[in-house]
Amino acid sequence: MEPLACSAQEQQFEKIPTLIFPTPGDACAALAAEIRQLIESKAAKGETTVLGLATGSTPVPFYRELIRLHREEGLSFETVITFNLDEYHGLSRDHPESYYRFMHEQLFDHINLKPENIHVPDGTIHRDEVFEYCAGYEQAIEDAGGLDMQILGIGRTGHIGFNEPGSARDSRTRLITLDRLTRIDAAADFQGEQNVPRFAITMGVGTILAARRVALLAWGENKADIVAQAVEGEQTDAVSASFLQGHSASRFIINKAAASALKRVRLPWLTGSVTWTPDLTRRAVTWLAFKTGKPFLKLVDEEYSEHGMADLLTEHGSAYDLNIKIFNDIQHTITGWPGGKPDADDSNRPERSEPSPKRAVIFSPEPQDDVLAMGGTMERLVKQGHRVLVAYQTSGDLRVSDAETQKFSTALFEISDQSPHDWKDQLGYAQNILSQLEEKGPFGEPSPELRQLKGLIRRGDARNACEACSIRADQIEFLDLPFYKKGRYRQFTLSDEDVDSVVAVLDKMKPHQIFATGHLADPSSVQGVAFEAVRRALIKLQDTDWMKDCYVWLYRGQQRELAPHEIDMAVPMSPGQLATKLNAIQKFQSHSNSELVDGSRNRDIAVLYDKLGLAEYEAIEAFERYLPESM
Repeated sequence: MEPLACSAQEQQFEKIPTLIFPTPGDACAALAAEIRQLIESKAAKGETTVLGLATGSTPVPFYRELIRLHREEGLSFETVITFNLDEYHGLSRDHPESYYRFMHEQLFDHINLKPENIHVPDGTIHRDEVFEYCAGYEQAIEDAGGLDMQILGIGRTGHIGFNEPGSARDSRTRLITLDRLTRIDAAADFQGEQNVPRFAITMGVGTILAARRVALLAWGENKADIVAQAVEGEQTDAVSASFLQGHSASRFIINKAAASALKRVRLPWLTGSVTWTPDLTRRAVTWLAFKTGKPFLKLVDEEYSEHGMADLLTEHGSAYDLNIKIFNDIQHTITGWPGGKPDADDSNRPERSEPSPKRAVIFSPEPQDDVLAMGGTMERLVKQGHRVLVAYQTSGDLRVSDAETQKFSTALFEISDQSPHDWKDQLGYAQNILSQLEEKGPFGEPSPELRQLKGLIRRGDARNACEACSIRADQIEFLDLPFYKKGRYRQFTLSDEDVDSVVAVLDKMKPHQIFATGHLADPSSVQGVAFEAVRRALIKLQDTDWMKDCYVWLYRGQQRELAPHEIDMAVPMSPGQLATKLNAIQKFQSHSNSELVDGSRNRDIAVLYDKLGLAEYEAIEAFERYLPESM
């Protein structure tokens, strides 16, 4: 439960104490132990403990640890008073996405917290009464003695609570308009951006800063850039989390993925002495090339010395020798044969030439993750003769909009109504679905029947996309993992049944290659949970004969794309191949992420390779090797 060791010199660029833990579980165990000590020490003196609590996926593992401490170790919450940060305005408390309901489902219903000690902003307050209500919320915090500890997450805009860019340091509890990026991030929860409330009630930055202690939690690589900006950048109302720099008892508690953009992690040679491993050397030389705007082979000794890397040259002799080594390392990642080139010298290729053909399993957490990241590679594998199985771990029904479902049901209704045949059952089904949609409205919870239909719609999109990548319907398997069927966004729980389903697919296929994603995602996200199922399956199977000869390749679905120094296999694409991939992506008509469907990520990787002095391609799909010791 201890954070990774770090010296003061290594933290020299950080303006907020930042504790990096190996996993979110380790971080949450440490914070929960601190909360326990606070509660019990104050209770022994006859005092209450006042906690400020956050919602969203980030604190879920922390709340689970508090529940465990209560159930297994007797931690009592009878002397605890809680105040939640925020709530969507316009949502009733029984709405499936209300924070009131979230907190009860994730924490309050599982501990002995007194109902009268629970405070969550009321999203149903009339607009004309919000100002007075917010003032009353502030007064209630003051009457309780102020916040002893405030727990926070951080949004992609850098917001804490719903203090969007522009929130003042001294702001207090109020109604706020949500930033569009925040609403996009919540779109999946509400089955469409159009259903996300435009307003929320939130504690202000000043309210948060008045807490005696503050702990901000962050997991996953998608939070890395904004964490670094808040911790190392200037205090600014453009990033409300940066104001925590002015709090004497605030700290960030993060996992390694969320820490990856901090200078001590990203550029450790600038913060102290380092041991120059091959991976770190490759990272440093690549960074220097981009920093100077030069390709690898034009870097000179003086540039290494000027950027804190003179000792690297001491180990390698000269810039000339080191430049050629790293140039060759990156060049050898490029291959047009992602399954290996038969009868070829594979000593400098990322994949083995034999066996040929190979068996490959491609895991996709939700339909579209696979095609977005590796549609061109999927087509290459099939056309080069390999046996490919695409395993969709979930149906993706939570991403299918009501509008798409209504369109399908209306078409079925009209066909059934006008058919000369007896389509009474189909007509009744269509009428039932349309009635359920109307009854549910934009904010209701979908019935199992609605979710089933949405899943079937998504399956159709997936089959069409795979067909565009030359993958037949009999090369697709829908696993429908229980964690997704039984859960919803931000509230998924992995079970042994999920892992066993993945084990069964792998043991049946006995692949030579596995492709997966989500290893650096938020652990509560679909991608994070789906990858954990794969990881645990690999551990179960690691002693099998076929697993000993299997390569595991990681792709980035909806996470940040791989940087050049992280890439172990780069599959180039011609303009025609990229066009084929984009055509496949567009088959997902039931849902599409506008940020990811234009091919810009693949083009950007090709541009970076070109800047490093490598061959110029239209686009590149990138993969990272997952080694057994990483499991």
